[in-house]
Amino acid sequence: MKVVILSPERPVFEGEATAVVAPAYDGEVGILPRHAPFMTLLGEGRLLVRRQEGTQEFKVKGGFLQVRQDTVRVVAEYATEVTNADS
Repeated sequence: MKVVILSPERPVFEGEATAVVAPAYDGEVGILPRHAPFMTLLGEGRLLVRRQEGTQEFKVKGGFLQVRQDTVRVVAEYATEVTNADS
C-alpha cells in the first residue's frame, strides 16, 4: 500500500509499506494493505511505517489519517522522521 505523510512545512514521507501503526486520538490504530476506507483524528506519538527494508519511525501530533483505495494519507500538524541520533 502507498503511504503519504505530510506536515504544513513539507512532505515528510512517500513510499510503499506493508503496515502502518499510528496514534489515533483515542488509541493506536493498525493499517494493513487492502484496509477498508477509514478516517481518524491523530493524537500525539510515534507513527511506524513498516516496509520490506525495515521500519521507519515518525513523531506526529494532531491532524488526521485517511485510508482510501489502498493509500494511507497522514496530514499532521507536526510530523518529523525519527533518526538513530534522535533515539
